[in-house]
Amino acid sequence: MTTRRDTAHEQDFTEFTEASYASLLRTARLLTGDRHAAEDLVQAALVKVYLRWGRSGSWASPQVYARKVVVNLYATWRRRRWHTETAHPGGEGAAVADRRDMADGAETRLELARALGALPRAQRAVVVLRFYEDLSVEETAELLGCSPGTVKSRTNRALERLRATGALAVYAGRGTR
Repeated sequence: MTTRRDTAHEQDFTEFTEASYASLLRTARLLTGDRHAAEDLVQAALVKVYLRWGRSGSWASPQVYARKVVVNLYATWRRRRWHTETAHPGGEGAAVADRRDMADGAETRLELARALGALPRAQRAVVVLRFYEDLSVEETAELLGCSPGTVKSRTNRALERLRATGALAVYAGRGTR
């Protein structure tokens, strides 16, 4: 027997999912470098969030909690069997799904995506959270469960690697006007 409370509970979760799915997918796609893997990651994260949705009233923000679940699942990705699956070589990495990207600097974005993909998992997570999600050092540290110093050193190492590949050359000087 379904009660009104259960229906309201499911309706709240459905509204949350509809409102936050695109944002979670973008973050997961940047972390994984693959749209299909990102979709799997977000779906797994949403299952975990749903199972704990009854406690959502005690969360500072369901969106922040869901992002943390996505990042934590990504951090344990290598331990999952489906991590070893690979996309078809001519698939996601070869073409950009967003039409605006195709017309506006697609090669630059692909080069940056390849450079991000070459970063170690922890460095990539820090770069995505700091520069894409625009989180502070402290927020990133809390989300990853490490110290702010660790976030700073991982950020520094990641940026050094990205600079060495030349992936950041196009972005140099932007925002300094």
